[in-house]
Amino acid sequence: MASIKEYNRKLASLKNTVKITKTMKMVSASKLKRAQDKQNSAKDYAREVNNLIFRIAGAVDQSVHPLLEPKPEVKRVLLLAFTSDKGLCGGFNNNLIKHLRREIASLEAEGKVVSLSHCGRRGHAAFVKTGMVKKNYPDVTASPLSRDASEIAGELVESFVGDEFDEVHLVYNHFQSALAQTPSTAQVLPLSLGDVAQYDADAEQASADDFIAEPEMGALLSTLIPKLVVFKIFYALLENSAGEHGARMTAMDAATGNASSMIDEYTLLRNRARQAAITTELIEIIAGAEAI
Repeated sequence: MASIKEYNRKLASLKNTVKITKTMKMVSASKLKRAQDKQNSAKDYAREVNNLIFRIAGAVDQSVHPLLEPKPEVKRVLLLAFTSDKGLCGGFNNNLIKHLRREIASLEAEGKVVSLSHCGRRGHAAFVKTGMVKKNYPDVTASPLSRDASEIAGELVESFVGDEFDEVHLVYNHFQSALAQTPSTAQVLPLSLGDVAQYDADAEQASADDFIAEPEMGALLSTLIPKLVVFKIFYALLENSAGEHGARMTAMDAATGNASSMIDEYTLLRNRARQAAITTELIEIIAGAEAI
């Protein structure tokens, strides 16, 4: 049995741990609320842009814009993975990394050459020694900014138009709730107008005869399509941020509960040790008195 001094040292350490984990939980809860507010605001923008593009999808041909036109043969694929810069968020990063490894294995089994870019240090650290990493974007996931998404989108578009890659996919944690984040994969380049999510059930696809565009349709799409690419990346950053804070809040709550249970357990053991020490001292005093 450990000594009373050792139990006191362990209890002091656990109580400090509880203070830290409680504070981190409250900070993550506050950040989660802000991230969810941004995500909900972005959904309104997504609804309008996606419905607009969905309505005009029937009026254009894929060859009208280079970001819409699929490559004749897909040989080189870039995966842009979203993880966190910091840890202490449970299985948030590990689940995403496992999902990413499965995606890589699946693509390589099809004979495709896979490259990786990362938003977040955790994913980059997991794959940096593989030789597959093209670029890392640190410090963009915890508090997403549209300018970061615009910079990332610009580099992806340049790589796709320059025939460096035939397809670009986003790999991120889809935020369902603070308790559940699901690793997901979505193709971002080339964009498929037919696959754009339809948010308005009443929206109908139009034909070329339904539109009088000013400027003409090609110039209009040249403005809309790059914005949609930027938004897809920005929305993935928002989902990843909300998932990270939700996962960290949940992990810190579990850590607080575990530490509290250990405090109760060590308090009981310390009391038993103290009682045993008192009993031993009494026995020694009584034995000494009888000897005298």
